[in-house]
Amino acid sequence: MAKFLKINSADNVAVCLTEGKQGESVQIDNQTIVLLEDIAVGHKVALTSIETGADVVKYGAPIGHATGPIQAGAHVHAHNLKTNLSGTITYSFNQKLNELRYTNRNLTFNGYKRANGNVGIRNEIWIVPTVGCVNGQAQQIIDIFKREVNPVDIDGVEVFKHNYGCSQLGDDHLNTQQALADVINHPNAGGVLVLGLGCENNQIEHLKKFIGDYDPSRIRYLVAQEVEDEVEAGVEILKEIYEIVRKDYREPVSLAELKVGLKCGGSDGFSGITANPLVGAFSDFLIAQGGTTILTEVPEMFGAETLLMARAKDRTIFDKTVSLINDFKDYYLQHNLPVYENPSPGNKKGGISTLEDKSLGCTQKGGSATVVDVLKYAEPIKVKGLNLLSAPGNDLVAASALGFSGCQLVLFTTGRGTPFGSFVPTMKISTNSGLYNKKNNWIDFNAGRLLEDQTMDELLEDFIAFVIEVANGKRLKHEESGFKEIAIFKTGVTL
Repeated sequence: MAKFLKINSADNVAVCLTEGKQGESVQIDNQTIVLLEDIAVGHKVALTSIETGADVVKYGAPIGHATGPIQAGAHVHAHNLKTNLSGTITYSFNQKLNELRYTNRNLTFNGYKRANGNVGIRNEIWIVPTVGCVNGQAQQIIDIFKREVNPVDIDGVEVFKHNYGCSQLGDDHLNTQQALADVINHPNAGGVLVLGLGCENNQIEHLKKFIGDYDPSRIRYLVAQEVEDEVEAGVEILKEIYEIVRKDYREPVSLAELKVGLKCGGSDGFSGITANPLVGAFSDFLIAQGGTTILTEVPEMFGAETLLMARAKDRTIFDKTVSLINDFKDYYLQHNLPVYENPSPGNKKGGISTLEDKSLGCTQKGGSATVVDVLKYAEPIKVKGLNLLSAPGNDLVAASALGFSGCQLVLFTTGRGTPFGSFVPTMKISTNSGLYNKKNNWIDFNAGRLLEDQTMDELLEDFIAFVIEVANGKRLKHEESGFKEIAIFKTGVTL
Protein backbone atom coordinates (compact mmCIF):
# COMPACT_ATOMS: atom_id res chain seq x y z
CA MET A 1 0.00 0.00 0.00
CA ALA A 2 1.22 3.49 -0.83
CA LYS A 3 2.19 5.70 2.09
CA PHE A 4 1.36 9.38 2.46
CA LEU A 5 2.25 12.03 5.04
CA LYS A 6 -0.04 14.81 6.20
CA ILE A 7 2.47 17.35 7.53
CA ASN A 8 0.16 19.68 9.48
CA SER A 9 -3.31 19.08 10.90
CA ALA A 10 -4.59 22.09 8.91
CA ASP A 11 -3.41 20.68 5.55
CA ASN A 12 -5.84 19.65 2.81
CA VAL A 13 -3.11 17.77 0.89
CA ALA A 14 -0.68 15.00 1.82
CA VAL A 15 2.74 14.10 0.39
CA CYS A 16 3.34 10.73 -1.26
CA LEU A 17 6.13 8.73 0.46
CA THR A 18 5.87 5.62 -1.71
CA GLU A 19 4.37 5.57 -5.19
CA GLY A 20 0.56 5.54 -5.33
CA LYS A 21 -1.46 3.82 -8.06
CA GLN A 22 -4.78 4.88 -9.53
CA GLY A 23 -7.70 3.13 -7.81
CA GLU A 24 -5.65 2.28 -4.71
CA SER A 25 -7.35 2.84 -1.35
CA VAL A 26 -4.97 4.38 1.21
CA GLN A 27 -5.12 5.47 4.84
CA ILE A 28 -3.97 9.03 5.49
CA ASP A 29 -4.27 10.43 9.00
CA ASN A 30 -7.17 8.09 9.92
CA GLN A 31 -8.91 8.92 6.64
CA THR A 32 -9.51 6.58 3.71
CA ILE A 33 -8.71 8.09 0.32
CA VAL A 34 -9.16 6.42 -3.08
CA LEU A 35 -6.48 7.61 -5.50
CA LEU A 36 -8.05 8.96 -8.69
CA GLU A 37 -4.73 8.83 -10.57
CA ASP A 38 -1.12 7.76 -10.11
CA ILE A 39 0.76 9.86 -7.55
CA ALA A 40 4.56 10.03 -7.83
CA VAL A 41 6.82 10.05 -4.79
CA GLY A 42 7.12 13.58 -3.36
CA HIS A 43 3.92 14.75 -5.02
CA LYS A 44 0.65 15.81 -3.38
CA VAL A 45 -2.82 14.26 -3.18
CA ALA A 46 -5.99 16.12 -2.22
CA LEU A 47 -7.50 14.98 1.09
CA THR A 48 -10.79 16.81 0.53
CA SER A 49 -12.63 18.41 -2.37
CA ILE A 50 -11.09 21.83 -3.08
CA GLU A 51 -13.19 24.40 -4.93
CA THR A 52 -11.91 26.64 -7.72
CA GLY A 53 -10.05 29.56 -6.15
CA ALA A 54 -9.80 27.94 -2.72
CA ASP A 55 -6.45 27.69 -0.96
CA VAL A 56 -4.36 24.55 -1.12
CA VAL A 57 -2.78 24.17 2.33
CA LYS A 58 0.54 22.46 3.12
CA TYR A 59 2.82 23.00 6.16
CA GLY A 60 -0.28 24.59 7.72
CA ALA A 61 -0.14 27.53 5.26
CA PRO A 62 -1.53 28.29 1.79
CA ILE A 63 0.80 27.29 -1.05
CA GLY A 64 -1.51 28.68 -3.76
CA HIS A 65 -5.07 28.27 -4.99
CA ALA A 66 -6.90 25.72 -7.09
CA THR A 67 -7.33 26.77 -10.72
CA GLY A 68 -10.27 24.40 -11.09
CA PRO A 69 -12.27 22.02 -8.90
CA ILE A 70 -10.08 19.31 -7.32
CA GLN A 71 -11.61 16.09 -6.02
CA ALA A 72 -10.39 14.19 -2.98
CA GLY A 73 -7.83 11.64 -4.18
CA ALA A 74 -6.67 13.76 -7.13
CA HIS A 75 -3.09 14.71 -7.89
CA VAL A 76 -2.44 18.33 -6.84
CA HIS A 77 0.36 19.98 -8.79
CA ALA A 78 1.21 22.78 -11.25
CA HIS A 79 -1.60 21.71 -13.64
CA ASN A 80 -4.34 22.61 -11.13
CA LEU A 81 -2.55 24.84 -8.58
CA LYS A 82 -1.33 28.42 -8.99
CA THR A 83 0.60 30.75 -6.71
CA ASN A 84 -1.25 33.35 -4.63
CA LEU A 85 1.71 35.73 -4.90
CA SER A 86 1.62 38.84 -7.07
CA GLY A 87 3.18 42.30 -7.01
CA THR A 88 4.70 43.84 -3.90
CA ILE A 89 3.42 43.65 -0.34
CA THR A 90 3.15 46.11 2.55
CA TYR A 91 4.52 44.41 5.66
CA SER A 92 3.81 45.08 9.33
CA PHE A 93 5.96 44.15 12.32
CA ASN A 94 4.21 41.43 14.33
CA GLN A 95 7.03 40.00 16.42
CA LYS A 96 6.80 36.37 17.51
CA LEU A 97 10.04 35.04 19.00
CA ASN A 98 10.72 31.44 19.98
CA GLU A 99 12.60 29.84 22.86
CA LEU A 100 15.40 27.55 21.68
CA ARG A 101 14.97 24.01 22.98
CA TYR A 102 18.71 23.28 23.06
CA THR A 103 21.30 24.09 25.74
CA ASN A 104 25.01 24.84 25.51
CA ARG A 105 26.96 21.56 25.75
CA ASN A 106 30.42 23.21 25.58
CA LEU A 107 31.44 21.17 22.53
CA THR A 108 34.65 21.80 20.61
CA PHE A 109 36.20 21.12 17.24
CA ASN A 110 39.83 21.18 16.14
CA GLY A 111 40.41 24.27 14.05
CA TYR A 112 43.14 26.63 12.91
CA LYS A 113 43.30 29.81 14.99
CA ARG A 114 44.26 32.78 12.83
CA ALA A 115 46.07 35.88 14.05
CA ASN A 116 42.97 38.08 13.58
CA GLY A 117 40.89 35.87 15.91
CA ASN A 118 39.03 33.95 13.21
CA VAL A 119 39.14 30.15 13.00
CA GLY A 120 39.52 27.99 9.89
CA ILE A 121 38.41 24.40 9.42
CA ARG A 122 40.86 23.92 6.54
CA ASN A 123 44.48 25.03 6.07
CA GLU A 124 44.92 25.67 2.37
CA ILE A 125 46.95 27.87 0.03
CA TRP A 126 44.92 29.81 -2.53
CA ILE A 127 45.62 31.87 -5.62
CA VAL A 128 43.03 34.62 -6.11
CA PRO A 129 43.18 36.32 -9.53
CA THR A 130 42.22 39.99 -9.56
CA VAL A 131 40.90 39.53 -13.10
CA GLY A 132 39.94 36.63 -15.32
CA CYS A 133 42.78 37.38 -17.76
CA VAL A 134 45.31 35.60 -15.52
CA ASN A 135 43.28 32.46 -14.74
CA GLY A 136 45.52 30.39 -17.00
CA GLN A 137 48.74 31.63 -15.45
CA ALA A 138 47.35 30.94 -11.98
CA GLN A 139 46.59 27.35 -12.96
CA GLN A 140 50.12 26.94 -14.37
CA ILE A 141 51.60 28.19 -11.10
CA ILE A 142 49.50 25.70 -9.11
CA ASP A 143 50.39 22.78 -11.38
CA ILE A 144 54.15 23.42 -11.27
CA PHE A 145 54.10 24.07 -7.51
CA LYS A 146 52.31 20.77 -6.83
CA ARG A 147 54.77 18.85 -9.00
CA GLU A 148 57.83 20.37 -7.38
CA VAL A 149 56.67 20.43 -3.74
CA ASN A 150 53.95 17.75 -3.30
CA PRO A 151 52.34 19.65 -0.38
CA VAL A 152 50.66 16.72 1.38
CA ASP A 153 50.97 18.29 4.85
CA ILE A 154 48.35 20.99 4.17
CA ASP A 155 44.69 20.59 3.20
CA GLY A 156 44.94 21.81 -0.38
CA VAL A 157 46.23 24.25 -2.97
CA GLU A 158 43.55 25.95 -5.08
CA VAL A 159 43.04 28.69 -7.64
CA PHE A 160 39.60 30.31 -7.69
CA LYS A 161 39.04 31.37 -11.26
CA HIS A 162 36.44 33.94 -12.26
CA ASN A 163 35.66 36.15 -15.26
CA TYR A 164 35.48 39.52 -13.56
CA GLY A 165 37.73 42.33 -12.27
CA CYS A 166 37.55 44.43 -15.43
CA SER A 167 34.89 46.08 -17.63
CA GLN A 168 32.58 46.52 -14.63
CA LEU A 169 31.12 49.73 -13.23
CA GLY A 170 29.59 51.05 -10.02
CA ASP A 171 28.16 48.64 -7.46
CA ASP A 172 28.81 45.69 -9.76
CA HIS A 173 32.55 46.39 -9.68
CA LEU A 174 32.50 47.06 -5.92
CA ASN A 175 30.71 43.74 -5.33
CA THR A 176 33.50 41.92 -7.17
CA GLN A 177 36.18 43.68 -5.15
CA GLN A 178 34.46 42.95 -1.84
CA ALA A 179 33.87 39.30 -2.77
CA LEU A 180 37.52 38.78 -3.74
CA ALA A 181 38.70 40.52 -0.58
CA ASP A 182 36.46 38.19 1.45
CA VAL A 183 38.08 35.17 -0.21
CA ILE A 184 41.56 36.53 0.48
CA ASN A 185 40.70 37.08 4.16
CA HIS A 186 38.91 33.76 4.64
CA PRO A 187 40.18 31.74 7.64
CA ASN A 188 40.20 28.46 5.67
CA ALA A 189 43.19 29.89 3.77
CA GLY A 190 46.51 29.77 5.58
CA GLY A 191 48.10 31.79 2.80
CA VAL A 192 47.07 33.54 -0.43
CA LEU A 193 48.78 34.75 -3.58
CA VAL A 194 46.83 37.61 -5.16
CA LEU A 195 47.67 37.52 -8.86
CA GLY A 196 47.00 40.61 -10.99
CA LEU A 197 47.51 41.42 -14.65
CA GLY A 198 48.38 45.10 -14.33
CA CYS A 199 45.94 46.97 -16.57
CA GLU A 200 42.60 45.79 -15.12
CA ASN A 201 40.03 47.98 -13.35
CA ASN A 202 40.53 45.93 -10.22
CA GLN A 203 44.03 47.21 -9.48
CA ILE A 204 45.74 45.53 -6.53
CA GLU A 205 46.25 48.86 -4.78
CA HIS A 206 42.49 49.48 -4.93
CA LEU A 207 41.71 45.92 -3.82
CA LYS A 208 43.93 46.32 -0.76
CA LYS A 209 41.49 48.93 0.59
CA PHE A 210 38.85 46.17 0.79
CA ILE A 211 41.27 43.64 2.27
CA GLY A 212 42.27 45.88 5.19
CA ASP A 213 45.00 44.83 7.61
CA TYR A 214 46.81 41.65 6.59
CA ASP A 215 49.86 39.55 7.36
CA PRO A 216 52.35 40.29 4.52
CA SER A 217 53.99 36.90 5.00
CA ARG A 218 50.72 35.06 4.32
CA ILE A 219 49.06 37.36 1.77
CA ARG A 220 51.39 38.11 -1.14
CA TYR A 221 50.87 40.05 -4.36
CA LEU A 222 52.17 39.59 -7.89
CA VAL A 223 51.45 41.72 -11.00
CA ALA A 224 52.10 39.71 -14.16
CA GLN A 225 52.95 42.67 -16.40
CA GLU A 226 55.67 43.83 -13.98
CA VAL A 227 57.84 40.67 -14.10
CA GLU A 228 59.53 38.77 -16.90
CA ASP A 229 58.09 35.35 -16.04
CA GLU A 230 55.01 35.54 -13.82
CA VAL A 231 54.66 31.74 -13.59
CA GLU A 232 58.19 31.26 -12.29
CA ALA A 233 57.78 34.19 -9.87
CA GLY A 234 54.42 32.85 -8.69
CA VAL A 235 55.81 29.38 -7.99
CA GLU A 236 58.59 30.87 -5.86
CA ILE A 237 56.07 32.95 -3.86
CA LEU A 238 53.88 29.87 -3.24
CA LYS A 239 56.93 28.00 -1.95
CA GLU A 240 57.62 30.81 0.52
CA ILE A 241 53.98 30.86 1.69
CA TYR A 242 53.99 27.08 2.00
CA GLU A 243 56.92 27.09 4.42
CA ILE A 244 54.79 29.20 6.77
CA VAL A 245 51.43 27.49 6.28
CA ARG A 246 52.78 23.96 6.73
CA LYS A 247 53.64 24.81 10.35
CA ASP A 248 50.03 25.65 11.24
CA TYR A 249 48.25 23.14 13.46
CA ARG A 250 44.78 22.29 14.69
CA GLU A 251 43.77 22.95 18.28
CA PRO A 252 40.50 22.66 20.21
CA VAL A 253 38.18 25.65 19.88
CA SER A 254 34.60 26.19 20.98
CA LEU A 255 31.77 25.27 18.61
CA ALA A 256 30.76 28.91 19.08
CA GLU A 257 33.48 29.76 16.52
CA LEU A 258 31.69 27.83 13.79
CA LYS A 259 29.91 29.87 11.09
CA VAL A 260 27.70 27.76 8.85
CA GLY A 261 25.84 28.68 5.66
CA LEU A 262 22.40 27.19 4.94
CA LYS A 263 21.56 26.40 1.30
CA CYS A 264 19.32 24.09 -0.73
CA GLY A 265 19.24 23.15 -4.40
CA GLY A 266 17.45 20.62 -6.55
CA SER A 267 14.69 20.55 -3.94
CA ASP A 268 11.90 18.00 -4.03
CA GLY A 269 8.69 17.18 -2.19
CA PHE A 270 10.69 15.84 0.77
CA SER A 271 12.94 18.88 1.24
CA GLY A 272 10.58 20.52 3.71
CA ILE A 273 9.96 17.23 5.51
CA THR A 274 13.43 15.79 6.08
CA ALA A 275 16.65 17.62 5.15
CA ASN A 276 15.56 21.23 5.66
CA PRO A 277 14.00 20.60 9.10
CA LEU A 278 17.14 18.66 10.09
CA VAL A 279 19.35 21.58 9.07
CA GLY A 280 16.95 23.94 10.86
CA ALA A 281 17.29 21.89 14.04
CA PHE A 282 21.09 22.01 13.67
CA SER A 283 20.95 25.79 13.14
CA ASP A 284 19.03 26.19 16.41
CA PHE A 285 21.47 23.83 18.15
CA LEU A 286 24.55 25.68 16.89
CA ILE A 287 23.12 29.04 17.89
CA ALA A 288 22.48 27.64 21.37
CA GLN A 289 26.21 26.84 21.50
CA GLY A 290 26.99 30.49 20.68
CA GLY A 291 27.60 29.82 16.98
CA THR A 292 26.38 31.44 13.78
CA THR A 293 24.28 30.42 10.78
CA ILE A 294 23.32 32.34 7.63
CA LEU A 295 20.18 31.80 5.57
CA THR A 296 20.18 33.19 2.02
CA GLU A 297 18.42 32.57 -1.36
CA VAL A 298 16.19 35.64 -1.04
CA PRO A 299 13.87 34.75 -3.98
CA GLU A 300 13.12 31.49 -2.18
CA MET A 301 11.94 33.40 0.88
CA PHE A 302 9.08 34.94 -1.13
CA GLY A 303 5.85 33.52 0.27
CA ALA A 304 7.41 32.68 3.65
CA GLU A 305 9.13 36.00 4.37
CA THR A 306 6.58 37.09 7.00
CA LEU A 307 7.58 34.08 9.13
CA LEU A 308 11.16 35.38 9.14
CA MET A 309 10.08 38.98 9.73
CA ALA A 310 8.15 37.91 12.84
CA ARG A 311 11.41 36.53 14.25
CA ALA A 312 13.36 39.79 13.84
CA LYS A 313 15.01 40.71 17.15
CA ASP A 314 13.79 44.33 16.89
CA ARG A 315 12.23 46.90 14.59
CA THR A 316 15.59 47.73 12.97
CA ILE A 317 16.17 44.12 11.90
CA PHE A 318 12.55 43.89 10.72
CA ASP A 319 13.07 46.96 8.51
CA LYS A 320 16.31 45.48 7.13
CA THR A 321 14.46 42.23 6.36
CA VAL A 322 11.72 44.13 4.53
CA SER A 323 14.40 45.91 2.48
CA LEU A 324 16.10 42.58 1.78
CA ILE A 325 12.87 41.22 0.27
CA ASN A 326 11.70 44.33 -1.56
CA ASP A 327 15.14 45.15 -2.99
CA PHE A 328 15.25 41.71 -4.61
CA LYS A 329 11.74 42.15 -5.99
CA ASP A 330 12.81 45.51 -7.42
CA TYR A 331 15.83 43.81 -8.99
CA TYR A 332 13.48 41.53 -10.94
CA LEU A 333 11.09 44.34 -11.87
CA GLN A 334 13.94 46.57 -13.13
CA HIS A 335 14.75 43.83 -15.65
CA ASN A 336 11.06 43.39 -16.59
CA LEU A 337 11.06 39.83 -15.27
CA PRO A 338 8.33 38.10 -13.23
CA VAL A 339 9.06 38.22 -9.50
CA TYR A 340 7.57 34.80 -8.81
CA GLU A 341 9.03 32.77 -11.71
CA ASN A 342 9.85 29.77 -9.56
CA PRO A 343 10.13 26.77 -8.98
CA SER A 344 12.47 25.18 -11.53
CA PRO A 345 11.62 22.22 -13.81
CA GLY A 346 13.59 19.90 -11.51
CA ASN A 347 11.67 21.18 -8.47
CA LYS A 348 8.36 20.50 -10.23
CA LYS A 349 9.42 17.00 -11.23
CA GLY A 350 10.23 16.37 -7.57
CA GLY A 351 6.76 17.47 -6.43
CA ILE A 352 7.09 21.21 -5.68
CA SER A 353 4.28 23.14 -7.37
CA THR A 354 4.51 26.84 -6.45
CA LEU A 355 6.94 29.32 -4.94
CA GLU A 356 5.07 29.20 -1.62
CA ASP A 357 5.42 25.41 -1.64
CA LYS A 358 9.16 25.83 -2.21
CA SER A 359 9.68 28.75 0.19
CA LEU A 360 7.81 27.24 3.13
CA GLY A 361 10.10 24.22 2.84
CA CYS A 362 13.24 26.23 2.05
CA THR A 363 13.07 28.60 5.02
CA GLN A 364 12.86 25.69 7.47
CA LYS A 365 16.67 25.56 7.18
CA GLY A 366 16.66 28.66 9.38
CA GLY A 367 15.09 26.76 12.27
CA SER A 368 13.18 28.83 14.83
CA ALA A 369 15.89 31.16 16.19
CA THR A 370 15.67 34.94 16.33
CA VAL A 371 17.00 36.80 13.29
CA VAL A 372 19.84 38.95 14.67
CA ASP A 373 21.13 40.67 11.52
CA VAL A 374 20.61 41.11 7.77
CA LEU A 375 23.72 41.23 5.58
CA LYS A 376 24.28 42.83 2.20
CA TYR A 377 25.91 40.73 -0.52
CA ALA A 378 29.52 39.85 0.45
CA GLU A 379 29.18 41.69 3.79
CA PRO A 380 31.11 39.92 6.58
CA ILE A 381 29.31 38.53 9.62
CA LYS A 382 29.20 40.97 12.55
CA VAL A 383 26.75 39.35 14.98
CA LYS A 384 26.62 35.75 16.15
CA GLY A 385 23.29 33.96 15.74
CA LEU A 386 20.92 33.60 12.76
CA ASN A 387 21.70 36.04 9.95
CA LEU A 388 19.93 36.64 6.63
CA LEU A 389 22.06 37.37 3.56
CA SER A 390 21.22 39.07 0.27
CA ALA A 391 22.03 36.64 -2.55
CA PRO A 392 20.07 34.85 -5.31
CA GLY A 393 18.98 31.22 -5.33
CA ASN A 394 21.56 30.03 -7.88
CA ASP A 395 23.48 27.22 -6.19
CA LEU A 396 27.09 28.24 -6.77
CA VAL A 397 26.43 31.99 -6.52
CA ALA A 398 24.58 31.61 -3.21
CA ALA A 399 27.02 29.07 -1.73
CA SER A 400 29.93 31.35 -2.69
CA ALA A 401 28.16 34.32 -1.09
CA LEU A 402 27.87 32.37 2.18
CA GLY A 403 31.61 31.76 2.06
CA PHE A 404 32.28 35.42 1.22
CA SER A 405 30.45 36.47 4.40
CA GLY A 406 32.70 34.21 6.48
CA CYS A 407 31.07 30.79 6.66
CA GLN A 408 33.69 28.05 6.98
CA LEU A 409 31.13 25.40 5.94
CA VAL A 410 27.95 25.28 3.83
CA LEU A 411 25.15 22.78 4.50
CA PHE A 412 23.46 22.03 1.16
CA THR A 413 20.22 20.06 1.15
CA THR A 414 19.04 18.43 -2.08
CA GLY A 415 16.40 16.06 -3.34
CA ARG A 416 17.75 15.78 -6.88
CA GLY A 417 21.52 15.81 -6.26
CA THR A 418 24.44 17.86 -7.55
CA PRO A 419 28.23 17.34 -7.63
CA PHE A 420 29.32 21.00 -7.32
CA GLY A 421 31.29 22.49 -4.45
CA SER A 422 31.96 26.08 -3.44
CA PHE A 423 35.34 27.35 -2.25
CA VAL A 424 34.48 26.26 1.32
CA PRO A 425 33.44 22.70 2.27
CA THR A 426 29.91 22.20 0.92
CA MET A 427 28.12 19.29 2.59
CA LYS A 428 25.43 17.60 0.45
CA ILE A 429 22.48 16.33 2.51
CA SER A 430 19.93 14.18 0.69
CA THR A 431 16.22 14.47 1.38
CA ASN A 432 15.63 10.80 0.58
CA SER A 433 17.50 7.51 0.84
CA GLY A 434 17.04 6.71 -2.85
CA LEU A 435 19.22 9.66 -3.83
CA TYR A 436 21.79 8.85 -1.14
CA ASN A 437 22.14 5.26 -2.34
CA LYS A 438 22.17 6.16 -6.04
CA LYS A 439 24.59 9.11 -5.87
CA ASN A 440 26.82 8.14 -2.96
CA ASN A 441 29.70 9.80 -4.84
CA TRP A 442 27.91 13.15 -4.42
CA ILE A 443 25.98 12.92 -1.15
CA ASP A 444 27.62 13.21 2.27
CA PHE A 445 24.70 12.67 4.66
CA ASN A 446 21.26 11.07 4.36
CA ALA A 447 18.34 12.90 5.97
CA GLY A 448 15.96 10.43 4.32
CA ARG A 449 16.32 8.26 7.42
CA LEU A 450 13.68 10.50 9.01
CA LEU A 451 11.14 8.74 6.78
CA GLU A 452 12.35 5.33 7.88
CA ASP A 453 13.64 4.39 11.30
CA GLN A 454 15.03 7.46 13.05
CA THR A 455 13.56 10.33 15.06
CA MET A 456 14.67 13.90 14.56
CA ASP A 457 16.53 13.92 17.89
CA GLU A 458 18.41 10.72 17.00
CA LEU A 459 19.38 11.91 13.54
CA LEU A 460 20.35 15.34 14.83
CA GLU A 461 22.90 13.75 17.18
CA ASP A 462 24.41 11.85 14.24
CA PHE A 463 24.46 15.04 12.22
CA ILE A 464 26.14 17.11 14.95
CA ALA A 465 28.86 14.46 15.23
CA PHE A 466 29.32 14.46 11.44
CA VAL A 467 29.58 18.26 11.22
CA ILE A 468 32.22 18.25 13.95
CA GLU A 469 34.09 15.50 12.11
CA VAL A 470 34.09 17.63 8.95
CA ALA A 471 35.20 20.69 10.93
CA ASN A 472 38.03 18.53 12.29
CA GLY A 473 39.23 17.85 8.74
CA LYS A 474 37.14 15.04 7.23
CA ARG A 475 36.91 15.68 3.51
CA LEU A 476 33.52 15.94 1.84
CA LYS A 477 32.69 14.24 -1.46
CA HIS A 478 33.27 17.36 -3.58
CA GLU A 479 36.62 17.90 -1.86
CA GLU A 480 37.65 14.36 -2.70
CA SER A 481 36.62 15.00 -6.32
CA GLY A 482 38.45 18.32 -6.47
CA PHE A 483 35.33 20.34 -7.33
CA LYS A 484 35.85 23.75 -5.67
CA GLU A 485 34.77 27.00 -7.32
CA ILE A 486 33.58 30.54 -6.75
CA ALA A 487 30.82 32.40 -8.57
CA ILE A 488 30.43 36.15 -8.18
CA PHE A 489 26.96 37.72 -8.41
CA LYS A 490 27.00 40.05 -11.45
CA THR A 491 24.37 42.78 -11.35
CA GLY A 492 25.53 45.37 -13.89
CA VAL A 493 26.50 45.94 -17.50
CA THR A 494 29.77 44.79 -19.05
CA LEU A 495 31.79 47.38 -20.97
